[in-house]
Amino acid sequence: MKRVTRRNPAARSQFSPDIPSLLQRIYANRGLQSDHDVDLALKNLLPASELKGLEPALDLLVSVLEKRQRILVVGDFDADGATSSALSVLALRKLGAAAVDYLVPNRFEYGYGLTPEIVAVALQRSPGLILTVDNGISSIEGVKAAKAAGIKVLVTDHHLPAQVLPIADAIINPNQPGCAFPSKNLAGVGVAFYLMTALRTRLKQIGWFQRQGLAEPNMADYLDIVALGTVADVVPLDHNNRILVHHGLARMRAGRCRPGIQALVSVAKRRLSNLVATDLGFAVGPRLNAAGRLTDMSKGIECLLVDDPAVANRYAAELDQLNHERKSIEGDMQQQALAALKQLQLGKQSELPWGLCIYKRDWHQGVIGILASRIKERFHRPTIAFAPADGGEIKGSARSIPGFHIRDALDAVASRHPGLIVKFGGHAMAAGLSIREQDLEAFQAAFDAQAHRLLQLDDLTGELHSDGELSEADIDLSVAQMLRQAGPWGQGFPEPLFDGRFELLDQRIVGEKHLKLSIGLPASKRVVDAIAFNVDLDKWPNRKLKQIYLAYRLDVNEFRGVQNAQLMVEHLEPA
Repeated sequence: MKRVTRRNPAARSQFSPDIPSLLQRIYANRGLQSDHDVDLALKNLLPASELKGLEPALDLLVSVLEKRQRILVVGDFDADGATSSALSVLALRKLGAAAVDYLVPNRFEYGYGLTPEIVAVALQRSPGLILTVDNGISSIEGVKAAKAAGIKVLVTDHHLPAQVLPIADAIINPNQPGCAFPSKNLAGVGVAFYLMTALRTRLKQIGWFQRQGLAEPNMADYLDIVALGTVADVVPLDHNNRILVHHGLARMRAGRCRPGIQALVSVAKRRLSNLVATDLGFAVGPRLNAAGRLTDMSKGIECLLVDDPAVANRYAAELDQLNHERKSIEGDMQQQALAALKQLQLGKQSELPWGLCIYKRDWHQGVIGILASRIKERFHRPTIAFAPADGGEIKGSARSIPGFHIRDALDAVASRHPGLIVKFGGHAMAAGLSIREQDLEAFQAAFDAQAHRLLQLDDLTGELHSDGELSEADIDLSVAQMLRQAGPWGQGFPEPLFDGRFELLDQRIVGEKHLKLSIGLPASKRVVDAIAFNVDLDKWPNRKLKQIYLAYRLDVNEFRGVQNAQLMVEHLEPA
């Protein structure tokens, strides 16, 4: 079940008349108050100087560059980790590093982060410095092993730290204790971008480029990678992140992006010229992620690193095929999960646990994150999907709902039940953990109890926040195009949603489970198309209806080169 509520601006806003009144309303509904809040010029990026640990990190990098030591970038196996790794390798090479390589743990062999086992693999490459990207803040033992082997370690991460920090030579993480950097929402690739940009500035100050005979790189060249990783990691798009994503998208639309990104956009059947953030999140990012989910993220990183478009196209085709395989696996797992939950709830959603934990012994470890997201969206309650791991353990991927900080919830469970969770980490809305298979039932009870402590019954009903009604005049192609360009929209800065009652002229099922609607606008005597995806076929089509209530997004539909306004329905019910 979902309910639709209309947003109320948090405070009085003072926008200039240059901004259309509809956009003023939408921006105010998201807490923006002035033209500065919507000014996405690069000059408005927060300065790197407030990142705690920046000076020791720069000293370390300059020393490694001057000594011509090998740098090994150790990344994560998701899209943020891939983009962080690619950006760091590309930037360091341009900045004059003598030797740069990367290493990404295979999730099925080594698990997440800089573990002692991965350090043992790293030692074979004789690095002078290990640079972690999108991981490392919880790698206590791995950093200790690297230091014991005489390797310097620079941790860059954005995940929430535990009480104990690794004994790295330097740590850059806006979420570490005592860091004054105003935005805590940088993705791992954003942290890497800030560090590489600050390194470029330091090297310029000491005359490095002149001494080495190197051209000073333009760091804006990497914003396409930053945009992809930021959107794909679903971090909140605060003002700073919107600046990064806006300029990355602008480079993509202009065709000034990495060959690998161009190839991924192409296999996703999108066009660079009108790309928006949702395309990165729902079409490009999943294809990059597919490598880390099913095989080895090295394929994704290589796709981003290569300069030859033909080679990039081959990598993109492989990633596209992996994504098709991922969808098939996920679809089977979802059907199994829904069948199990149907037995559990006996026809009544209210009988489900408030905190859902699902597990089967043949589930694929690389797909449980997406499975948890799908189940969470369907039942609107915190969900953890588990898959088998080694040594009698099972690994879980957790997704949450507003009002339930999943990482803190796991921390509370661990505190109340010492030893029940082997390890965990993550964010407010997503986390990962490991438990012993024999402890699954005990963990399910503890997790559900924690959900009951923190949530109210109303929290288990999904809520759609509407920006109000649109006039008939605004249900128009030009307004739809304006809204597409007014973002970037995403996590924490949602795409505009409107609601209203409409005359229903026609309804039919397309693509087996999607409902195509024809909506009448009586005042202007126009008809507009609307589509609702994955409807309940027991309820729709409803031939008795003449009036319908919709919550929808206004978007642009293009068919055979012709563009029209279309309503993308998020919720529908009889009026």
